[in-house]
Amino acid sequence: MGNKKYSSLKIENIVASGSIAEAMDLDTISKKLPGCKLDKKKFPGAVCHMENPTLCVLFFSSGKIVMTGLKNHELFEKSLETIIIRLNELGVKTLDQPDVVVTNIVCSYDTGININLNKLVITFNLENIEYEPEQFPGLVYRLSDPKIVALLFSSGKIILTGGKNIDDIKLAVDHLTDALSHLQ
Repeated sequence: MGNKKYSSLKIENIVASGSIAEAMDLDTISKKLPGCKLDKKKFPGAVCHMENPTLCVLFFSSGKIVMTGLKNHELFEKSLETIIIRLNELGVKTLDQPDVVVTNIVCSYDTGININLNKLVITFNLENIEYEPEQFPGLVYRLSDPKIVALLFSSGKIILTGGKNIDDIKLAVDHLTDALSHLQ
């Protein structure tokens, strides 16, 4: 797999979630951690907009977290480490082995060609696609292996979501570009 094929592939967002502690006091976290807000009437968790690294973290009293806004895997590792340090500084006892994993990667990809979506509807398996141009300008294609949802636009741009790692995303790109090459 040459790098040039994936040169337009760009990670837009990584979402990770899992357990970081057995329990967390959201009142303490929201009061002492900069950028955190807690409004139990609107949402059951503390919402924290962090800087350096820039991301949004949702903290739940169960000890679970959701991290979003990450742009690469290295940033995920660094952010998780930073969150653990900041929580420990607040007196929150974190797990020795936090179980936080990437649950979704959203990427954009530019094929560099215009796509005839109407022709694509005829070519693809109808069970795996949704295309209602009056409702949404893109074609929704659900790949089964890897389990990824792709939004294809006539401009040649594609949004891929649902991947757990970049290899799955690249496999989906391979599948899509192969299918599109048969349309030319």
